[in-house]
Amino acid sequence: MFIFLTLKKSMLIGITFFVIVFVLSMSLYSTSPVTSSISINEEHIIMLDDIFKIRNKAFLEGDMEMIGSLYNKKTKLGTWAYEHQAKKMKYLHTWADKQGIKFTDIKTKIKIRYVRERNSGYLFNFIASTEYYYNYENQPGTTDFFRIGTYHSLNLDSIGGNWLISKEWYTDPFADSLNPDNIKVDEFKQYLLDSDPRNFSNLNKRRMDAVEYAHRYCGAAADEKYGFSYNKKYRDYNPLGGDCANFASQILFEGGKFRQTGEWRYEKDGSKAWVNAHAFNSFMLYSGRGSLIAKGNYNQVFKASFKLLPGDYIAYEKKGKVTHISMVTATDSKGYALVTCHNTDRYKVPWDLGWSDKGIKFWLVRVNY
Repeated sequence: MFIFLTLKKSMLIGITFFVIVFVLSMSLYSTSPVTSSISINEEHIIMLDDIFKIRNKAFLEGDMEMIGSLYNKKTKLGTWAYEHQAKKMKYLHTWADKQGIKFTDIKTKIKIRYVRERNSGYLFNFIASTEYYYNYENQPGTTDFFRIGTYHSLNLDSIGGNWLISKEWYTDPFADSLNPDNIKVDEFKQYLLDSDPRNFSNLNKRRMDAVEYAHRYCGAAADEKYGFSYNKKYRDYNPLGGDCANFASQILFEGGKFRQTGEWRYEKDGSKAWVNAHAFNSFMLYSGRGSLIAKGNYNQVFKASFKLLPGDYIAYEKKGKVTHISMVTATDSKGYALVTCHNTDRYKVPWDLGWSDKGIKFWLVRVNY
């Protein structure tokens, strides 16, 4: 108690903020059953399904007014939630233009974990698994898709006969790239439109097994038949800052059959090189298990990304430190690399989506199976 009495006010505010974020992260990612104050019923499912159908339709059409109709903008948190979605929608269309694609459909499956009553409505805690379908401009008959899984805490209030969102928290997969700039849109679009599919029929078994493991255990982004869950043999590090390197290590160990070492290992917990993105990337390169294909900003590595194979990985660097790892597990109909990862959960997502800001640097790494 006496220690806290001597802390400066600014430090106390910082500690309070950290505790709030930590508790929120625990509630969002925890897979443990939570005792709800009320039973989940069909009405709750319909309420959330309707919201996502409207939101997805608005995203496809770029309809800002439709997005706005879902939020209680008389509250600060409701306004923030609306503004974030509006910014996210703009980013998605900017990215699509750079890519030379058109989104044709967005579908979301909801899995409610618990519901609690509030004075004016409900608090929902749920998983959203969202599929994005797209066609390249010069091949309208060929459809590609990717899937993103997110963990939500959402307040829904009854206002004037309508259910409106007054607060929404989730880890946004696009949060690091909502201000894209300095991207050579026309050059990249033409290169992609001129590209062809790639053939991976000669991949070795270790690479194929690594890809299979990644797809099976990518959590909220995995096929529904797998229960949207991680491999329970391993600890989930999302509440402690992120699970991406832990998942990449599992993929290489369980699927790729790489042996554990004194530096890279998992017992009851993972070693630093196993669970920390920066340490993981350093270990892979210095141990010879990985070889650098290219490093730089998006403009610098775009063409080199077509050398990536399923079973390779991409490390994402912010402010001089690698903060995220994604495993390459496929390519789309133009040979563009698709990644699968945790935090946020992704299944065969275009490798730069959510990371195409000029402040991000990419390490494209060949894994030496």
